[in-house]
Amino acid sequence: METTLRGVGVSHGVAIGEVRHMGTAVLEPPAKQIPAEEAEREQGRARQAVEAVAADLVARGNLAGGEAQHVLEAQAMMAQDPELMADVDRRIAVGSTAERGVYDAFASYRALLAGAGEYLAGRVADLDDVRNRIVARLLGVPMPGVPDSDEPYVLIARDLAPADTALLDPTLVLGFVTEEGGPTSHSAILARALGVPAVVALPGAGELAEGTVIAVDGSTGEIFVEPSAEKRAEMESAAAARKAALSTSTGPGATSDGHKVPLLANIGGPGDVPAAVEAGAEGVGLFRTEFLFLDDSKQAPSLEKQIVAYRAVLEAFPEGRVVVRVLDAGADKPLDFLTPADEPNPALGVRGLRSLLDHPDVLRTQLTALSKAAEGLPVYLEVMAPMVADRADAKAFADACREAGLNAKFGAMVEIPSAALRARSVLQEVEFLSLGTNDLAQYTFAADRQVGAVSRLQDPWQPALLDLVAMSADAARAEGKSCGVCGEAAADPLLACVLTGLGVTSLSMGAASIPYVRTTLAKYTLAQCERAASAARAADSAEEARVAAQAVLSGE
Repeated sequence: METTLRGVGVSHGVAIGEVRHMGTAVLEPPAKQIPAEEAEREQGRARQAVEAVAADLVARGNLAGGEAQHVLEAQAMMAQDPELMADVDRRIAVGSTAERGVYDAFASYRALLAGAGEYLAGRVADLDDVRNRIVARLLGVPMPGVPDSDEPYVLIARDLAPADTALLDPTLVLGFVTEEGGPTSHSAILARALGVPAVVALPGAGELAEGTVIAVDGSTGEIFVEPSAEKRAEMESAAAARKAALSTSTGPGATSDGHKVPLLANIGGPGDVPAAVEAGAEGVGLFRTEFLFLDDSKQAPSLEKQIVAYRAVLEAFPEGRVVVRVLDAGADKPLDFLTPADEPNPALGVRGLRSLLDHPDVLRTQLTALSKAAEGLPVYLEVMAPMVADRADAKAFADACREAGLNAKFGAMVEIPSAALRARSVLQEVEFLSLGTNDLAQYTFAADRQVGAVSRLQDPWQPALLDLVAMSADAARAEGKSCGVCGEAAADPLLACVLTGLGVTSLSMGAASIPYVRTTLAKYTLAQCERAASAARAADSAEEARVAAQAVLSGE
């Protein structure tokens, strides 16, 4: 009998197939004591396992490329953390086996992360994955991970670590469903980059029996268990129609009456450029430069290395717009040379622009590298600061850009509610705003973007979040300046229409979402988008806002 479940749709498309479950987690190793004379050998085993797992993560990253590569390299650094390894050595020295020492050391570090504020608690899944891989190697058992199958299937998991998501084979993994996670988690972002339909935050997903046929709608978040022949035909027909429409979708982003809305790509480095170009991106709306810095947490990349990376991206978009976000370090992206190690709540501490203003040499080098990378290129370079709180922050960043001789537009990201509330004040110092809706939702609702239990508050359809978007866009219009969205909210085709109606002037998203947004936006006039935006803001919940906007655009 067909039943319907609902999670959070995070990656467009339809998948119909049999359920396969993620490999089980490594069992807890026994707590037995070893003789003192075996400690050195066990410490060596632990180090070898850690290095092997780190090398495997880096190799997976090299195969995956793009943003996934940077995420996996960060995970490899987590495995090799010197303090963590020192704790493993200490535990083995007093009698633990290598596998038990690793297990207990990671458990201790896990408790620290879980208690360090919800932002860092979101890294626990990544830490657990690293631990399981090391312990599995030491025990000589198969790695937990994606099941072996010769037939296509829908993958079910409690959560997916980046190492698993990055190398999913789209020819076998039709889609995936997780119990945990949120719309802006690493897995969701990587799923969109892969173009794999995905639903997250579905309680009880693990209870679906192996081999059960399910239909996954990655747009609506609906899961149909044992779908009827009629439902399967309906979903397959809708998917085919959508695919046909996408294949004919080309050109700049615009409403049906010609109101232009440039559609840009979010990228993590040069590896993400080919997909953006293929999708018809009109430029880059968010170049996340922190991934370049995460290669080595001990020191910043050299001026020369930065120039090469930036120029590779800038050259790909001649005559196009490239918006670069300067280093956003701190919180879940700590760097030893830049961010404090003992903050009680890093998400609310020294991160983003605050870190850079405390280390002006790092900011100056990055701005100089951007300036040199753009020399002689016909590109429209724009540079923006993360985590701007007020006009003083915006002025400090603009002054730094001028002092570095940067020939570009200077902008501010709106990720903190204060920046939206005082947007006109911020715009006295900079030339554009860019709304990072992922963090803006997180700080508006005090809801960690990695925690599935609060996913309803991470939903970009929340009317309070739409109010902040509208305030920012209104301020930019009043000042004759631009206001884009570079958070994952822009990847939702229906929400993209609402954002356009709110006055947003450009939309930036993962490359795989651009054709969906372009096709949907072209169906409606600007006036329809404005009416849908008004209806959404008048609602009292995210779900009501979505339904209200859909009703307006459907002419109901």
